[in-house]
Amino acid sequence: MANILVAEDERDIRELIVFTLAFAGHTVIQAANGAEAVELAQAAAVKPDLIMMDVRMPRMTGYEACRQLKSVPALRDIPVVFLSAKGQDEEIQNGLAAGAVAYILKPFAPDELNRRIAEILQQIGAT
Repeated sequence: MANILVAEDERDIRELIVFTLAFAGHTVIQAANGAEAVELAQAAAVKPDLIMMDVRMPRMTGYEACRQLKSVPALRDIPVVFLSAKGQDEEIQNGLAAGAVAYILKPFAPDELNRRIAEILQQIGAT
């Protein structure tokens, strides 16, 4: 399965995502904000296959973190998926413009999250 970095500032939501992905067989690295996600992605012994990020986080937003990740040659090809309760077209377009491959709206059903992640991983050949 895949190595997935999850950046979510709300602990309960982060734990639900981590549990859902781990139950599906993925290895999950956790970050509490965008800045930590960028640090962990660069320092990880095993490069993440996918990065999932909330949009609104302290220290660095998901958009800023995504742009920073895409500026690092070793990380630019890692797909980024945004998770957000903000589902307006402008928010989704901002996420895609920052470099994300998908935008998943909260709240989500765990089985729906796993299905979407499996689709994305299959598209990039990481499964």
